[in-house]
Amino acid sequence: MLISWKKVNKDRRSDKIDSGRAGRRFVMKIMNESVHRKSAAVSTVNDPKDGAGMGTRCVVLFAVLVFASLPALAFAQSPSCPGIHVKILNIRNSIGTVDCALFDSPEGFPIEVLRSAMNAMIIKIRDTQAHCDFEDIPPGTYALAVIHDENMNGKLDTNWLGIPTEGYGFSNGAKALLGAPSFSAASFRYDGGTLDLTISLHY
Repeated sequence: MLISWKKVNKDRRSDKIDSGRAGRRFVMKIMNESVHRKSAAVSTVNDPKDGAGMGTRCVVLFAVLVFASLPALAFAQSPSCPGIHVKILNIRNSIGTVDCALFDSPEGFPIEVLRSAMNAMIIKIRDTQAHCDFEDIPPGTYALAVIHDENMNGKLDTNWLGIPTEGYGFSNGAKALLGAPSFSAASFRYDGGTLDLTISLHY
């Protein structure tokens, strides 16, 4: 009877050992499967990122190629914005500023700039060149007065006889003979589109 109990106990210990080994193998199998799932998940997550990065690079490369293939003239000949664009000619030096005044009525033309001008601007001269661009201007009749303010005192300087000592000019080629031209002599029509003008200065 004692021998049989030892045998039973031995058998039970064997069963426990086998069960422990089987349990460890089962746990290791689950862990390995979990690791494989995580690896697969990581690779699945990374792939879209790589694809997105590659897609972005392809889009950028495509854009560069498209812009590189466009003719340079397409950029150089882009139309101006609607407005009155004035190129000032015959500027004798790059000292001071060019002052442009736009009038929409005869009142105050061309002297009372601050009080009567519809729009006025002061432009820095660069390499004896200057442009005055008036935008958001409604259609109408206008006249321009331009001076080269070399000493930047905000007015057209004259000598003791009243003769200008700084450059001046008017739209429509109006001349200053015995005095400043009239509004009607310097006036022009503007239809609200893009109008390019040139004004030559006189000294």
